[in-house]
Amino acid sequence: MFEGKKLLVTGGTGSWGQRLTEELLKEGPAEIRVFSRGEFAQIAMQRQFQFDPRLNFVIGDIRDLQALQEACRGMDYVFHLAALKHVPVCERQPEEAFKTNVHGTQNVIRASIEQGVTKVIDVSTDKAVDPVNVYGMTKAIGERLMIRANDLSERTRFVCIRGGNVLGTSGSVVPLFKRQIAEGQDLTLTSPDMTRFFLTLGEAIGLLLKASVTAIGGETLVMKMKGCNIADLAEVMKEQAGQPALKVKEIGIRGGEKLHEVLISPYEVPHTYRYDDRYFVILPQQANKRLLSQYGGLERVSFDQYRSDDELMDRAGIAELLRGMEQR
Repeated sequence: MFEGKKLLVTGGTGSWGQRLTEELLKEGPAEIRVFSRGEFAQIAMQRQFQFDPRLNFVIGDIRDLQALQEACRGMDYVFHLAALKHVPVCERQPEEAFKTNVHGTQNVIRASIEQGVTKVIDVSTDKAVDPVNVYGMTKAIGERLMIRANDLSERTRFVCIRGGNVLGTSGSVVPLFKRQIAEGQDLTLTSPDMTRFFLTLGEAIGLLLKASVTAIGGETLVMKMKGCNIADLAEVMKEQAGQPALKVKEIGIRGGEKLHEVLISPYEVPHTYRYDDRYFVILPQQANKRLLSQYGGLERVSFDQYRSDDELMDRAGIAELLRGMEQR
């Protein structure tokens, strides 16, 4: 699908962006344009990919419409990964989260339409569902902007994907627990009841590529995931590291955190279908004929909502998921 195509990845030097770039290069694209703010991260990524001539690194910020317009020029697909993601940071500086996650997303939409991009794939999060923190609120607005953008252009299609926490990415709990175990420290746990959706980076990229290939515009794709109790995750990681005697210290839920996350809300359930055995697809409340023709024949979901404490992995399942992460 991507052979000979030109692709733009915003926030392309992050964990998702690097793995996505690796997978896209296998498809024979003419160019992958990596758009991000950090020059050091770009230099490191250039070296990692051995200065592949198909990679074009562009310094820029999605807050800058002119920079995005230039970056989108001649592109066939845009993968929108750039965001401010760390919940406490967004809580402390909500105006900065808004500039990046809302205004930046508006800029991606506008630049993509003006430059005639074929499809834009937006990466969202479970925290955008029934949001209680600034990060989730801004990503929820970003989702709405992306889905609405399908009414603004006859050519450019926009689709969202929504995932849980990707194991091992920067700022996530697994690297934190790893560091604490390596240093012989107590593992810090916000609440013994807290649950989260987890997926591997490979699964996350698979969801992203699935949307880029199959989506027709206006839908949100969600991957089926079991939830994980964070206290169980801590115990499994201690066992795997041969440090079962390390203690777990409860430190309390941080500002803006939920006890459990939701991937599909009760409000969205009436418009949600089982795409296949791995994915759900959420349609807008007022889905157009094109979307209904594509998905209306699928089976509707039967649950009331899709929450991280509905079906929990056992410790053996968590251990298997962690091994899958380590094999990359």
